[in-house]
Formats: sequence, C-alpha cells, structure tokens
Amino acid sequence: MNYTQLLNNLKNNKYKQLYVVKGAQEYLSDQIKQAFVNLIPDEERDMNVSNFDMEETPISVAVEDAVSIPFFGEKRLVFINRPFFLTGSKSKSKVNHNLDDLLAYLEHPEESSVVVFFAPYEKLDARKKVTKLLTKQAEVIDISKISESEIKTLVADKLNASEMTIDQDALEKLLELTAGNLTKIMAELPKLMLYNQQSKVIDVESVTGLVTRSMEQNVFDLVNSVLLRRANESLDIYHQLLLENEEPLRINAVLVQQFRLMIQVNILQKHGYAQGNIASALKVHPFRVKLAMQSVRKYHYDELRDAYLGLIDIERKLKSTSQTPELLFELFIVEFMKKRSA
Repeated sequence: MNYTQLLNNLKNNKYKQLYVVKGAQEYLSDQIKQAFVNLIPDEERDMNVSNFDMEETPISVAVEDAVSIPFFGEKRLVFINRPFFLTGSKSKSKVNHNLDDLLAYLEHPEESSVVVFFAPYEKLDARKKVTKLLTKQAEVIDISKISESEIKTLVADKLNASEMTIDQDALEKLLELTAGNLTKIMAELPKLMLYNQQSKVIDVESVTGLVTRSMEQNVFDLVNSVLLRRANESLDIYHQLLLENEEPLRINAVLVQQFRLMIQVNILQKHGYAQGNIASALKVHPFRVKLAMQSVRKYHYDELRDAYLGLIDIERKLKSTSQTPELLFELFIVEFMKKRSA
C-alpha cells in the first residue's frame, strides 16, 4: 500500500490493527501520524493515543499499552517509533527489549488497538523472526522511495489547497536548492506562499532569494566550480562555508561523497544504466542522481578521479597534520588546476 492509498483508507475510517511505515521521510510520517490521530475523537485523544520511542522505552511497555482497554472510547492508538530491533544496525541505545512480548502480541493483536511502527530506515532485516512476523501480519507502507514526480504532485496539492501555483522553473529551482528533500521543501513553502500571497504564483526569483541553501547545495556549487577550474570562486565558496561554522572534515566528506557519486554515475551510465536504475543500485535519492547525471556529461572521468583522489588526500592530512584546512584546500586547488592545464 502506498501513502495516498493509506490516507484515503483512514479518511474513510478503514483501518487494520497493525501497520509499518518504513522510510526516513519526516513530512510524510507526520502526515500519516495526524491521519491516524484523526481516527480518535478529540476528547478521547489524551487517554487513548500513546507514543513510544524504542531507543528510550522497552517494547514491553508499548505492548502493555496496546493490550489495555480504551479509556472511555472505542479505539486505542499506539505509535512505536524508531524500532531499531527490526534492522541489522547497531544502536547506541542501552534499552533491553523483550521481543517475545512483541512476538506474542503480533500473533494475536488487540482488536480495539491500532499499533503503528514508524521505522525511519532504508531497509529492515528480513532475516529476523520479529521482522518476518511483523511484515507478514501488518500493512506495510514504504515512504522511502518517493519519486520526483510524486514530490511535485505533493507540492502542487499543498499549493492548490491555498489556491496558489508555482512556475515550472521555480519548482525545479526549489528541488535543486533542497536536493529534492520533501521535508525541507515543505518547510520552505510557507514563506514562499506568504511572499507571493498577492500574485498567487511562486516564481523562480522568490525561490532563489528566499529558500535557505543547504550545505549540500553549497558543496554542489563548489564541485562544479572546481571542475570548471574557477580557482577564486572555489576558494570563496570554501571560505564562506567555514565562516558559516561548517566543520572542515564535514565539508570534505560531502565533497568526497559528491565526487564518488559522480564517478559511480559516470561508470554506470557507460554500462547503459538509466536514472532510476542508478538510484536503486546506489541507494541514492533519485534527484541527487539526476543532478549528478547533468554534471557528469560536462566532464571527463579523469577529472573526476583526480579531484576525488585529491580530496581523499585532504581527508588524510586533516586528521594527521597541523596544516590548516584553508591551506590544504588551496594546495588541492593549485594541484588540480595544474593537472588539468598540463
């Protein structure tokens, strides 16, 4: 079942006892939570809606709540957040979970309770007994793989509700500046809507002027500036990132990540992979792949490789020498420009 189908079912008061919402899409998770809460009358919510964080609370406590009789109502709603025990990843949490209690509940869920697991992870560990049983018994909604077209539809729906629209160029710019992150996009819409309240149309100028540029977007500009051999511009962007209190190691890590992605896209394209196939193979957001594909067309593989290796060298030196990040980056730029002009 997808996100839209779930919301339609809940709107029509059609629901089951168990759900798993998989994927790290905060905006969609919040919308789904609210749709479930709407199943419970206002006056009953304080006593019949519970939230449990599995990195702070044992699963047994949530199960105990789920088997409780609703308090002066017909339904009890239980949200189970961050159930890391469904994954193969290790957690820093020191909470011990008695999964036998959960397994027993999954075999016989309480009819008057609706239990929703919000698992903000790329994937669950299907080898685990608890994961197998939960995904068998529950309705699973995967919100992790939302496409660019779905994002655009959600944006249009949000604006239509306020009788507003957005220019195509402005929408593309909005996606670019937020790296296609739906939660960030939805957080930016209110100020864009307010600014364009009179015209009822969001244009590209307002998007460019008002949308907060992410660190990743600034790094993307830096990548292109380096590859275009614009030394002064590259240094200016780098210094600006430092002035914004970004950590040199983090800046370098994002640069390395971006060049690695471009190299991978370059190779996979040569093997006939399309955008969707590349995104699936690399487990990367499709919009990031789209931007990488647009950039890769302009540059040779050797350029991407040289930049990547130069940045790996910076990472090593940042951890092992007393040279300043600014000097290391300047030396990298000088060396890269020298190779490209040779």
